[in-house]
Amino acid sequence: MNVDVLARAVELRRLRLPFVLASVIWRRAPSSGQQGSQAVILSDGTVRGWLGGACAEPTVIVEALACLDHGQPRLLCLGPSNGRDRNRGPVAGQADDDSDGLRSIAMACDSEGAMEIYLEPNLPAPQVVVIGRSPAVDAIAAVATAIGWDAVIVDDGGQPDDHEHPELVRTSLDLSSLAIDPATAVVVATQGHYDDVALAAALGTDAGYIGLVASAKRAQAMSDYLRTQGFGDDDLTRISAPAGLDLGRIPNREIAAAILADLVARRAEGWLEIDAEAAPLERPQEAVDPVCGMSVLVADARYRAAFNGSDYYFCAAGCQQRFEADPAAFVA
Repeated sequence: MNVDVLARAVELRRLRLPFVLASVIWRRAPSSGQQGSQAVILSDGTVRGWLGGACAEPTVIVEALACLDHGQPRLLCLGPSNGRDRNRGPVAGQADDDSDGLRSIAMACDSEGAMEIYLEPNLPAPQVVVIGRSPAVDAIAAVATAIGWDAVIVDDGGQPDDHEHPELVRTSLDLSSLAIDPATAVVVATQGHYDDVALAAALGTDAGYIGLVASAKRAQAMSDYLRTQGFGDDDLTRISAPAGLDLGRIPNREIAAAILADLVARRAEGWLEIDAEAAPLERPQEAVDPVCGMSVLVADARYRAAFNGSDYYFCAAGCQQRFEADPAAFVA
């Protein structure tokens, strides 16, 4: 267990940033990666930690980014024999996939070592930020956490101990530290105390949903007031009021269930999702070593050669030397 890497993973989760936790679960010497080695791989290909040498790392990065794309874990087997008992023998640099999440890639490294690496993608869960201090606030947060969503209670000027889950409570309406993104729902349940200020703060974020727990009459009054404060139609149409499914007069805990049911339904329709097209992940440019077939990250490539007006990249000096001795053979 690498405590520093795990601490970094916890911080990334707090910041709601996607990453992959990569863990070496088996290795065969000689291999620079050690059993138990761990690293986090960010969505731009940055690696924090240590997994293995120059041949393994680019391939691990490429496979980790693929895990972020499809959101499923993967067992990655790197080596000439593809792991302990998986001697199917694919060509070096080519992948052999199983439907059970196993991906084997034969490496042509001189060391002839092998590794198995478990890739676990961590994507931000939907988040509910509920503002106010009332039984409905605690109930909304409790239902959100019960279905596996992240939840934060914002009780401006209040005390954490006033709530059933004090560990979820923030006591300032400054929302900038909460990493609010399009996968976040902000629910204002201030019960008339500072609805306008809370809604204004929510409108200043990238929240994918903003709801107000209020009667239809009070919701209209809030909309009229916000318009006098300079908010336009584009802002006001972001507010769903009254929040949740319309079930009539119901107790606080049932209000919470009505709101979460509405949010779950909206998410199924595409709300509360990170829009990959609006905020595309910056992926490193990848090339293929023409000698061994392994992945090479262009920006980090130390070994390069040009032939017939094209650039080629290599995972190690040996591959570059073989290429330069007879480029036409490898290009063909």
